[in-house]
Amino acid sequence: MFLYCNTGDAMCDLLDIKITKKINNQFKINKMKTNYLKGGMLLITTLAIAFAANAQKTDSVRRNFDADRNNNFHYVDKSKSGLRRDRIRTNWHDNIYEMTLINKQLTELYVDSEKIPQANWGKYSTVIAAIREQIRKDEIQAAKDQAQARLDQIQARKDQQQARLDQQEAARDQAQVRREQAQARVDQEQAKKDEQQAQKDQEQARKDQEQARLDQEQARKDQEQARLDQVQARKDQEEARKDQELMRQLIADLVSDKIVSSEKSLKELTIDSTEMTVNGLKQPDEVFKRYKDKYKRFAGGEFSYENSGSSHGIHMSRNSVSDN
Repeated sequence: MFLYCNTGDAMCDLLDIKITKKINNQFKINKMKTNYLKGGMLLITTLAIAFAANAQKTDSVRRNFDADRNNNFHYVDKSKSGLRRDRIRTNWHDNIYEMTLINKQLTELYVDSEKIPQANWGKYSTVIAAIREQIRKDEIQAAKDQAQARLDQIQARKDQQQARLDQQEAARDQAQVRREQAQARVDQEQAKKDEQQAQKDQEQARKDQEQARLDQEQARKDQEQARLDQVQARKDQEEARKDQELMRQLIADLVSDKIVSSEKSLKELTIDSTEMTVNGLKQPDEVFKRYKDKYKRFAGGEFSYENSGSSHGIHMSRNSVSDN
């Protein structure tokens, strides 16, 4: 038996949704027929397997296939232009047959994952005819199942409609009782709310006073923080100015010592307590010691300078070192 469904078939998609609702109501409506549940589960399984199978395509002569030899499907794709494409996979007498039909004409055949040339299709004509006959029967059965599902659905809607009418009548009676009870509670609660509101107003006044005091205290703290931020900003600006000035002196020394030919030729510089590199080259100990002693502000931590041409910048993590 094949699992069968048409892609793009509005009735097939509608049945998928309605079948799920039908199954949920099965235990509530005694008039439902058991074959509807079976047909619904068959169609749901058909959709899941058919869409999964369609995602696996290849042009190789031999290809891998699902190890589950019972994974049979018949997937039909109907294009807007009227072209019908059938993808079929079945375990027929312990052989896996996969075939593609365009407008019911065979265009591709695989047997146990091996692609069969068109010249050899005649060897499988009997099997192919039997498979296609089984597919025809399955399509007829699927149409019958869909028709029965529609009839069952109509009956289910009628039963549900009557149940809703009964429930609505009961709900109206219950609603009237609830309204009367609710009014009594409203009257009792209003008196309680008036008393509670008076207490809340007093508590809110106390909170407002406390908040005003906190706001004043916060304003004072904010002013002090702003003053400290200004002081720090001035310090940072002064540090940056010193770094820039000292860097200009260092570059001038590098040019003077002919370590670099010009300021523009200096692309990268690093110096710390252990070594000094210029444009990626480690400098001799004598050069390193001389620059380390002269530029203690840089050598006291981890200093690096980069000049990419369009921009340059100083990156420094220094210990507590005084200016040279």
